[in-house]
Amino acid sequence: MNKTLLEVRGLKVGFPTPDGLVRASDTVDLEIYSRETLGLIGETGSGKTVLGMAILRLLQPNTIIKGEIRYRGRDLLSLPEDEMRKIRGREIGVVLQNSGTSLNPVYTVGDQIAEAVTLHQGLKGTEAWHRAVELLDAVRIADPARMAGEYPHQFSGGMRERALIAMALACNPSFLIADEPTKGLDAVTKREVIDLFGEVNRDRSVLFITHDIEAARNLATRVAVMYAGEIVELGGTGEVLSDPAHPYTQGLLASLPERGMRPIPGSAPSLITPPPGCRFSPRCGCSGEGCRTEHPGLVEVRPGHYARCMLYDRG
Repeated sequence: MNKTLLEVRGLKVGFPTPDGLVRASDTVDLEIYSRETLGLIGETGSGKTVLGMAILRLLQPNTIIKGEIRYRGRDLLSLPEDEMRKIRGREIGVVLQNSGTSLNPVYTVGDQIAEAVTLHQGLKGTEAWHRAVELLDAVRIADPARMAGEYPHQFSGGMRERALIAMALACNPSFLIADEPTKGLDAVTKREVIDLFGEVNRDRSVLFITHDIEAARNLATRVAVMYAGEIVELGGTGEVLSDPAHPYTQGLLASLPERGMRPIPGSAPSLITPPPGCRFSPRCGCSGEGCRTEHPGLVEVRPGHYARCMLYDRG
């Protein structure tokens, strides 16, 4: 097994609201190894993006965070903010969700990439600009020298996504967090972005957050499935997506058009008052009495394949 690059232990992330604490991430344990891509999949609101932003410490100031997030052995949650700023971008890059709003509309794309280069690599002026052009060329932007001088609205959706990837790669980080990089793209552009990620991921670790099961299948070494703030299944991509152990993962795959588009009945529970037992039990066709009262742990159902379900957690 490769060396562990990032280790998450007992992570709890809560957002205070007038109605109570929203438990967006609840006791998450996860490891990401050197040079592996971990796909993080699940419905909207399951906590995928929150997990990614917690790693980067980019959540709102009143967020309640408990647990450990260790990167190369250092607990990111205990680092002073000035130390964390050195890690963001330089060691951990990020491709934020929604390229249309992630780029500043009043600065050229080249200036925005050059700013990242200046901040983390110390290059200035012409050197930083040339590096920005090189990065645009590396992510397959045609005529990069000219396009570097254009504004985000002059880029197509796919080009903006590639520009965000270029910014994330500006300092050649060891770890990359990509949040829904194929969202809203047409089939051809999505395929191009997936191919590009396949190339840039070879020498780094990636947390690939996505609704796109096919993208995860193509890119991820392992897959983690989130539901209602918890990881409910984890294992090798091929095994999880071809022979899922958890009823939620089975339902998620059955809802795909190519699998018959059979939606999971009901809706995800409130993260303020989640069910006392298994959080999926109100929607699960396999649910029994114990599922509604006992909270299952994440247990190994096959070598390297884990599921959080009473079918396997017999205590």
